[in-house]
Amino acid sequence: MLNNYKRSFFNKLVKPALLGLILLASANSLSAQTTSPKSSLYEQASEVSGLIIQYGQDINAIRDFYSPYTSIDGYNNQSVQTSPEERKRLTDICNDYLEKLKQTDFDNMSIYGKVDYTLLKKQIVYELGAIKLDDDEYNKIAAYIPFAGEIYQLEKKRRRGITVDGQEIALQLANILKEVNTSKTSFSALKSLDMPLARKGKAAVLGLKSRLKSFYDFYDGYDPNFTWWVPKPYKLLDSALNGYAELIISKGKINTTQKPDSSGIQGVPIGHDELVRQLKAEMIPYTPEELIKLANKEFAYCDAEMLKASQELGFGNDWHKALEKVKNSYVPAGHQPEAILKLYNDALSFIKERDLITIPPLAEETWGMTMMTPKQQLVNPFFLGGSEIIISYPTNTMNEADKLMSMRGNNPYFSRGTVQHELIPGHNLQYFMNSRYKSYRGMFYTPFWIEGWSLYWELLLYQQGFAKTPEERIGMMFWRMHRCARIIFSLNYHLGNWTPQQCIDFLVDRVGHERANAEGEVRRSFQGGYSPLYQVAYLTGGLQLMSLKHELVDGGKMTYKQFHDAIMKENTMPIEMVRATLTNQALTRDFTTQWKFYDFGSEKQVKDKK
Repeated sequence: MLNNYKRSFFNKLVKPALLGLILLASANSLSAQTTSPKSSLYEQASEVSGLIIQYGQDINAIRDFYSPYTSIDGYNNQSVQTSPEERKRLTDICNDYLEKLKQTDFDNMSIYGKVDYTLLKKQIVYELGAIKLDDDEYNKIAAYIPFAGEIYQLEKKRRRGITVDGQEIALQLANILKEVNTSKTSFSALKSLDMPLARKGKAAVLGLKSRLKSFYDFYDGYDPNFTWWVPKPYKLLDSALNGYAELIISKGKINTTQKPDSSGIQGVPIGHDELVRQLKAEMIPYTPEELIKLANKEFAYCDAEMLKASQELGFGNDWHKALEKVKNSYVPAGHQPEAILKLYNDALSFIKERDLITIPPLAEETWGMTMMTPKQQLVNPFFLGGSEIIISYPTNTMNEADKLMSMRGNNPYFSRGTVQHELIPGHNLQYFMNSRYKSYRGMFYTPFWIEGWSLYWELLLYQQGFAKTPEERIGMMFWRMHRCARIIFSLNYHLGNWTPQQCIDFLVDRVGHERANAEGEVRRSFQGGYSPLYQVAYLTGGLQLMSLKHELVDGGKMTYKQFHDAIMKENTMPIEMVRATLTNQALTRDFTTQWKFYDFGSEKQVKDKK
């Protein structure tokens, strides 16, 4: 799994030092419009790449200007509420770029330009939808913050350094404080507020607090008149805003008819319509219900494989006992890093022997290794990856029961199928290659490509016979069952069908998780800052790539190495667009998702080669 820090890297791949080179390549590409085999030029640019970079920089410019960075209680300019003025300007920019796209010569573009056109248009349409949703929600809580306009106007003066009268500002802040206290009194009488609106209200108030601080910090200590009058009323108002934000969130209530939940895990189910909207944005042409059906179908295959291995180990159909044997194969404390290194070398040797992908020597040389803190393990009970692998294993401050569950849950057979998921050719190689090829596509980050690629290698290695013993097959199949379970429990949760406790019980009973690890998994899914579709993306994205592999590699059109190298050099994007690039698919200006990559009618989507 790609950790939060590494995921943010994918969203910020374009560095200022690279912009000139990429823009130049993009400009040169206009004179090389062709659908012939890919030239070196198209490794870095397309006819639309310059427009993508410009759009990204314009959007960032608006966000940076209208929401200056100020960290308050863990909130920053990306998590606090945007202002009405900022939303208007973002809408203007998005519409401007839709017009620019209309003016491009789409029909004469290469497939790479057409894909970038489709991706940029999709991104802009999604942004416009998100801005409208944000605006609609803001309007629902605007009555609770009638003083917002006055704070926005103060910030507007600060942006251009307009001279202010300290005494007048002090009086103005005192008046705003009265409005805040009046609003708090009125809001206190409110019995409850839907949790999404409560979160929106808290973000809005903290956003105002952030903007007020930006205004205050600019003048305080510099303007003598300001510094004489303003500090005391500012501190009183700042404290009142903080208290109001906490009051608003304390009224938040998840409206549901579900039975009471004992897990203590708090999230916000987004509902069917929002799931469908987000699936469409990810170019997944299936409903949530169809994806649950897909997961159950894949689960049936996992069950059959698990039973075979259990029978080989002498446990008959009681695969839970076979799983217990595998869990108890954990290595002693202090020896997990060397066990991980051995597993990594085993996987890499297997991949190299079959010449499955090009591995740059520098990528192989420079991956790192760190240990995960006990606090992190509460949310991430298994190792993470990116530029380094972050190992989850007991430390001295954990209690004995948690130590044992961590060791059992990270045993070598479980880890065998996932070390390459985190390192090479998984997240580490993605991290390496995405910074070197078409880095402007970091804007189109999607977990269906990020996690789908790493999960695909778990599927492929199992198909290729990497798991030789029953224990190794159980270890790899445990994780495959886990990926199926992620789709089932996360979608059922967001559809309002399951509580977090039901999700935990499902992971324990159906997959065989240690309970503490199951709790960590569910907590991470609903409280860890992940998108509602993140857990769905692993197996779904992996199956998309398996379907594409079947079409191109099994169909004799590409070798494994050609297929895998091409995917790496195209960078992150919905996998349907990867397919369009590799197949030189005929695209139109108004292309919408249409690739039905899963066959619900067959016994299994991809037949494993024995």
